[in-house]
Amino acid sequence: MRPELSVVIPLLDEAPNVEALCRELVDTLEASGRTFEVVLVDDGSTDETFEILSRLHRADRRLRVIRLRRNFGQTAAFAAGFAHARGQLIVTADGDLQNDLRDIPRMVAKLEEGYDIVCGWRKERKDPLSRRLPSVVANALISRATGVRLHDTGCSLKIFRAEVVKSLRLYGEMHRFLPAIASEQGVRIAEVVVNHRARRHGRSKYGMSRAVTVVLDLATVKFLLSYSTRPLQIFGLVGLLMGLAGSVMMGYLGYVKLFNQEGIGDRPLLLLGILLVFTGVQLVTLGLLGEMQARTYHESQGKPTYYIRELLDTPVDEPADVPATD
Repeated sequence: MRPELSVVIPLLDEAPNVEALCRELVDTLEASGRTFEVVLVDDGSTDETFEILSRLHRADRRLRVIRLRRNFGQTAAFAAGFAHARGQLIVTADGDLQNDLRDIPRMVAKLEEGYDIVCGWRKERKDPLSRRLPSVVANALISRATGVRLHDTGCSLKIFRAEVVKSLRLYGEMHRFLPAIASEQGVRIAEVVVNHRARRHGRSKYGMSRAVTVVLDLATVKFLLSYSTRPLQIFGLVGLLMGLAGSVMMGYLGYVKLFNQEGIGDRPLLLLGILLVFTGVQLVTLGLLGEMQARTYHESQGKPTYYIRELLDTPVDEPADVPATD
């Protein structure tokens, strides 16, 4: 039977935390009265994480374990968990015990109010300032760029309807942008304040180097959300503006040469005008090629360009002009 909840947790060298994590998670979900499974993804751990997971799986078959061949990253681990999750709702969380798993029932109740995604907000975050400050800047930047207003985009404690998250294709470090990527489907998103705890064991896998990848992935997400089905509108617009500016410069220089009999070969404006015209043509061409690829992508793989929330329809054997009776 399909469980109500699937909890997907990626793990990397979390041997000191695994047993306490699974015990807290099982106790919380059993108390909620819902059927559940826990999908634990070992993302290439080099400590005893997998051995502990194997022992826990033998004791409780509701704990399912996926062991990746090497460390592919948190996004890939989440993608593997989503692919194997069987629940109607999919919960994500970190494996370091900083997320308070006892918040899950409250978040599920919020989702059942009619939302498709519920995100945790670590309002009282128990992390050093060196991690909190970049997070504040990143949250503001991501919210502004994607249009999905969340206080805490980096909190892994989230709940999704399975049909929403299973349709997503994740690459790079895209897991932090899941609500933004899903917003293309027109989903309803809510945010709930959750408890956050200091790390008990091990060390954080995050560092300042993540800031660069976040910015680059944000640019990718922004492009996919705004222009993935109409790339010509971004490349063509920039190309036309550059080509127009270059044409004006070349026209001015042509007037100077023909009517004022002045030399223009040594003017930097000539080189700039030529550069702008050629670059403009290239960008328009790139946009046209992007349009061809977008259509090939959607048509060859049957990718939808729209998403239906619900459908009120007349059965084929019922005349459309006959009112339904009680």
